Amino acid sequence: MNQPRSPDDSPEPSPTLVVAVTRTGGFAGLTKRWRAEPRQEEASVWIALISRCPWDDPAQRDQRGADRFQWSIHARWGEDGDREADLADSAVTGPWRELVDAVRDWSDGTAER
Repeated sequence: MNQPRSPDDSPEPSPTLVVAVTRTGGFAGLTKRWRAEPRQEEASVWIALISRCPWDDPAQRDQRGADRFQWSIHARWGEDGDREADLADSAVTGPWRELVDAVRDWSDGTAER
């Protein structure tokens, strides 16, 4: 028999904003992953970081080289915000570097919360 759920039994709401960064390659060929799931009150700052990145710029892609890092960045927010980019190490500058550093700081616990 199904019993009604009390508010205390409800599942945790999914985060409204998630940014995941994966770095592969390099000399040792290791993969590192970072993930930020900021609170709702921080979302506008993160959306501004995400919006400054040139998600559709083809010049940043496929610049592979020996022992170089490759970056994969995935940002999801709300129902309509879902962006992905695969970047060469040399493309992780400017707004990309700001976003990657913010995610790494958040994930490592060094960002202010």
